[in-house]
Amino acid sequence: MQDIVYKLVPDLQDNELKRERDFYRARGLPCPKDAALVGDKPGAGDEPDQPDSTDCHRKDEQVNVCLECVSASLRKLNRSFIRCSAQATITHLKKFVAKKVLNGMEKYREIDILCNNELLGKDHTLKFVYVTRWRFRDPPLRLQYRPKMDL
Repeated sequence: MQDIVYKLVPDLQDNELKRERDFYRARGLPCPKDAALVGDKPGAGDEPDQPDSTDCHRKDEQVNVCLECVSASLRKLNRSFIRCSAQATITHLKKFVAKKVLNGMEKYREIDILCNNELLGKDHTLKFVYVTRWRFRDPPLRLQYRPKMDL
């Protein structure tokens, strides 16, 4: 919803960021958004002329996800909470789960990902799932994984 507002109202996002920086500056505090950007900049050992190919979608909108196992035949993830780009697809999650649970990313086709007991399409982005299947619910986005069900 916020993306739509930013597209409809010109310069709103820039004005909000400026006001936020002014707020922190008036109180003598560092702006948290500026601190995040400093952490993403290359260090002293990096080549400054090299393009930033290590971004890995860190500047994308982020989604908090909880991956829960709903099958006794698969083991549970050691860490079920992840934070990733809203542009990540269900296929990305399937590969992640396959690598952690089935010990091989190439086995990702053997995994199903569900939201509210509804099978999700492989090309759905997490943003799409969040907006269409998880709206009006508190984060994190809760997804379930299970072995593929052959029909």
